[in-house]
Amino acid sequence: MTKLPNPTPRAAWRSLTALLLAAACAAPGLASAAKGAAKPSYEYYATGNPQATVTLPTSYATTSLVLMGGGPDVDEAFRWMITRAGIKPGTGGRFVVIRATGTDAYDPYLYYSDASLSTSTTVADQWVGGASLGLTSAETLVIPSVSAANDPTVNAIVARANAVFIAGGDQSDYINYWKGTALDQTLRGLLARNVPVGGTSAGLAVLGQFDYAALKGSVTTAQALSNPYHRYITLDPNPLALTGGFIAPPALNSMILDSHLDARDRMGRLVTFVARLVAQNGSTGCPGGVLPASSSGAATARGIGVDVETALLVQGNQATGGVSARRVTNVSTTTESAVYFVRPAVAPSTCVAGAPLAMYGVEIRKLADSATVFDLGNWSGLPVYKTVDAVAGQLSPANPY
Repeated sequence: MTKLPNPTPRAAWRSLTALLLAAACAAPGLASAAKGAAKPSYEYYATGNPQATVTLPTSYATTSLVLMGGGPDVDEAFRWMITRAGIKPGTGGRFVVIRATGTDAYDPYLYYSDASLSTSTTVADQWVGGASLGLTSAETLVIPSVSAANDPTVNAIVARANAVFIAGGDQSDYINYWKGTALDQTLRGLLARNVPVGGTSAGLAVLGQFDYAALKGSVTTAQALSNPYHRYITLDPNPLALTGGFIAPPALNSMILDSHLDARDRMGRLVTFVARLVAQNGSTGCPGGVLPASSSGAATARGIGVDVETALLVQGNQATGGVSARRVTNVSTTTESAVYFVRPAVAPSTCVAGAPLAMYGVEIRKLADSATVFDLGNWSGLPVYKTVDAVAGQLSPANPY
């Protein structure tokens, strides 16, 4: 995440209490919730004016998702979310960041245009400039428990958001604290209305139909390829099923996602995650898998891996009903900033606990520019970049990036 100082003074309500008191004149009943109440189980921050009038639609025609790969945040991706929400000067708009740990560092980054905390239309690198685009507040909720995720005020703040972003951290927190709660349902409601939603690193990990939950720790590529049922490979839903996952945006059906792909050499573990989704059929496939493996068809096991300082903008098409994706990065990036689309041509030939994964002909497509548009539904728009095999605990070729 972009590291920023805590600017003071700030045009913000710095706590839930301050927000409630500020709203008291307009909504006395809201402020009464603070009287004599116990300390909230969450933290709330805001930059700008979260009480500003917002004149935006309550729903949108098509999907808008941001899949960010961790590391430095991609400024353009946040601007895209703001624009996709219909926010412009005069409409107002609320951008809400949710996380289980951490600070409100996203708020000034999203709202202001530069280090002087201006709202200029000239926006500096490493700033989003949301206020100049029409954003009236950038808000952060730290939601560190099941009780916080069920809190009515938390859900009211998230439900009224015009864009929501899940920060990085530890995705096991999101699964342990948020799945099956009121917050889970609130997020599903936003997705049903096509409100723009995004996530980075751990926040990206929980946006597929299937998630790498990391409930027992993080698995490496070497560990995953050597044992596709390694104790660190915990998937959601568990056991795997076509329903019951956390959030599960329909635009990402049949997919599992991974971040920091290049920086942490995660291609092998992503290939393993995809393999685990493939249903057993005779002597092939993986026990517990629920999807077919095939070089064609939308309902097949697939994976998306995103490099650091990279964002994939996923957008629905109202005319065709399809879903496309485009990659963006920062102008100052020093990495290749690529996105990888992974699909097995055939089912794994060996996928058992305690033995190396054997799967041949895994197709990898690579998106490393911002002009090409990839069709997520048809898995088309890019040629196969490399075909790799998982054999003897390794990928062949060994460097598929």
